Amino acid sequence: MGTLRDRFWERPLAELNSQEWEALCDGCGRCCLHKVEYEDTGEIEETNVACTLLDCQTARCKDYKNRKAFVPDCLRLTLKLVDRVPWLPDTCAYRRRAEDRPLPRWHYLISGDREAVIAAGVSVAGRVISEDEAGPLEHHIVEWGDGEDDDAA
Repeated sequence: MGTLRDRFWERPLAELNSQEWEALCDGCGRCCLHKVEYEDTGEIEETNVACTLLDCQTARCKDYKNRKAFVPDCLRLTLKLVDRVPWLPDTCAYRRRAEDRPLPRWHYLISGDREAVIAAGVSVAGRVISEDEAGPLEHHIVEWGDGEDDDAA
């Protein structure tokens, strides 16, 4: 494991150690939501339906370390994948850094506040339903706000 270097989030993603990579996540929970992809157009729509392991109130995985054992198709975001995942929100720190954009002011690495992602309206905490209770995904299509998109540090 590595250590967190000063202002590591300003470095290119390829330079991050595994601990820094994990620490870059803002904890919004949007990558843990089911998406609807239309075969004929390739269009992807977001839903408010969370993976069974996502705590719907906190937007945190209930068993992050062992998630692949319970959810085999859980995507582990890597440097190779970050540019190829079309549904990452514009607010996603991995997407922003891959595009050489700064983190937004509300990101906890900038603000020092893990709850700032909720206050900015970016987190799904308290706004989603578990896949265990949801029913058809098509009934749960939503448009999430991207917070203050130009509110970068």
